[in-house]
Amino acid sequence: MQTANVNPPITITVRHEELTQSIRDYAAKKIESLHLDYPKIIEAKFILDVQKNRHIAEIVLFCANHITIEAHSEAPSMYAAMDETIDKIARRMRKQKTRLMKRNRPHRNESIRYLDQKYFTEEAMDHPEDSTHDPEPFIMHPDNYKLRTMYKEDAIMELELGDRPFVLYKSARRGCLTIIYRRKDGEYAAMDINKDAL
Repeated sequence: MQTANVNPPITITVRHEELTQSIRDYAAKKIESLHLDYPKIIEAKFILDVQKNRHIAEIVLFCANHITIEAHSEAPSMYAAMDETIDKIARRMRKQKTRLMKRNRPHRNESIRYLDQKYFTEEAMDHPEDSTHDPEPFIMHPDNYKLRTMYKEDAIMELELGDRPFVLYKSARRGCLTIIYRRKDGEYAAMDINKDAL
């Protein structure tokens, strides 16, 4: 029985509401409920927010083997939002465990699904003159992105485990920067970033 996830370091950030001891205890209890799942949790972060009648819970788990699992939910109460988010996290942890236990994992040079390869250049980006007509974007949750070297199969797995719409990584096979994302039809697309365009 795996018990290594009991009492991992937990950071709780609450916005627009007071952090009570009951919320802190509930968060710790929920994280400890994941201790039978894989992978081993190194650190957990809760971000709780209240916006009018919306209670939003976001959880980020930093796990062994450089695995990061994220999920967020919105519910009428903070406890319900935390419950839903933990359920999502647990499903993703089980999915990760199942994938790693499969014997017939594809070879590194085989694609898991259809990948629409594109070449990303400066011409594919918005032109500065067009941006004057667009409203100013509002950054809700600034984040730092750590660039890692990996294979596209691992990038797809990271995409499935997290809430981010894309994964940016350095290709272990070709050495170039690549963005992989999920298309509307459920398949994946990959774009190589042209170094000359940077």
